Amino acid sequence: MNEQLQPLKKPARTGKAGRSGTQDDIVYAHIFEAILEQRLAPGTKLSEEALGEIFGVSRTIIRRALSRLAHESVVLLRPNRGAVVASPTVEEARQVFFSRRMVERAITELAVQHATVEQLNELRQMVREERDSFSRGDRGAGIRLSGEFHLKLAEAAGNAPLVSFQRSLVSQTSLIIAQYESGNRSHCSYDEHMQLIDAIEARDGEQAVSLMMHHMDHIDSKLNLDEESASDDLHAVFSHLLQKKPKAAAKG
Repeated sequence: MNEQLQPLKKPARTGKAGRSGTQDDIVYAHIFEAILEQRLAPGTKLSEEALGEIFGVSRTIIRRALSRLAHESVVLLRPNRGAVVASPTVEEARQVFFSRRMVERAITELAVQHATVEQLNELRQMVREERDSFSRGDRGAGIRLSGEFHLKLAEAAGNAPLVSFQRSLVSQTSLIIAQYESGNRSHCSYDEHMQLIDAIEARDGEQAVSLMMHHMDHIDSKLNLDEESASDDLHAVFSHLLQKKPKAAAKG
């Protein structure tokens, strides 16, 4: 069995998971990204055997990665039945969005006070990449970058506990959108993100918070109970990794 995982091509941007480091880190990051990009459907069974085959690692490593994701409430560990991607109920979705609003308000207020020029420039670059992804039809990458924008903004706020809490909320939000988003899949978050950066750069706290709340309203307004677009086929979700395995094995 090949024990060398291929790191993701995209550079690490947020949190400690990264896309390099230990095998635990890489497995965690690939699954986390699949959730952010809405490629993993809520309720998908996360077979340790299938994931071990896909990533070329032991079940122990898979269990550690799943445990980290369970801590962030995006995976459920069921005794004697294995792990599944979380499938939030309507009430749970409402609670997540309520919490998200409170956290986004606090993050925005702190970012107005603490965000550096370098951090604002990094945020603008992320917005440009987000816009380009949607323009070329790569919706998954666009959604992931939109989520990573909010994680990077949390870092700019300079409050470590908020960063950790936001990471869980952003990934849970992605699951909720995958499960409940309406058929209208147009996205203009990159315009709203850029306006938010401008307000933060101007140190206009009132305007920045207003823009953030409008942004959350926009996300909330697109939810219903019908739409599902992600996949429950683990091999399909991670097919890009499976395609690389023969070459990696040949080097071993």
